[in-house]
Amino acid sequence: MKVVAKEGGAGGGILSRSGDSMSEQTRSMRNGSGAATSREVLVSGDAREFTQEIIAGPHQLTADEPKGVGGNDEGPTPYDLLLAALGSCTSITVTMYAQRKNWPLQDVTVRLRHSKIHATDCAECETKEGKIDRIELDIEFVGPLSGEQRSKLLEIAKKCPVHRTLTSETNIRTRAV
Repeated sequence: MKVVAKEGGAGGGILSRSGDSMSEQTRSMRNGSGAATSREVLVSGDAREFTQEIIAGPHQLTADEPKGVGGNDEGPTPYDLLLAALGSCTSITVTMYAQRKNWPLQDVTVRLRHSKIHATDCAECETKEGKIDRIELDIEFVGPLSGEQRSKLLEIAKKCPVHRTLTSETNIRTRAV
């Protein structure tokens, strides 16, 4: 799966509930150097359908649900985006490590799948009742790497920031504004 981000143009694009272009709102969050002072992600959708427009910095994405569950299938599902975040973070993390070590890594491919499984089917899990989320992550390293280098890259893959977030205690504060 490839998530494609496109840049939004000034004056066009997605309008927020206030009527301002969401890309204009995003630009107003940046300082003069173009660096984000706060990396807020904006998600907006018409409550009559599931399609959601996403603004992340200068990038615009669309998320949706498949037609079979009432969506328009105009973009990846939220779980697709979650897997894309983990996969891209994993690939970037191992690439950065290999570059820093001057290892001959030529390409990285990460394949991910999400499912719900019975807790009793997971011997290494703390939860023992009900269902739990399982993410299967397969990573392919291309290049003339030694077995030791491949093992180290696999170890580093588990240390990407998104992996750490997903496997740690996370506090999400939700409020109506």
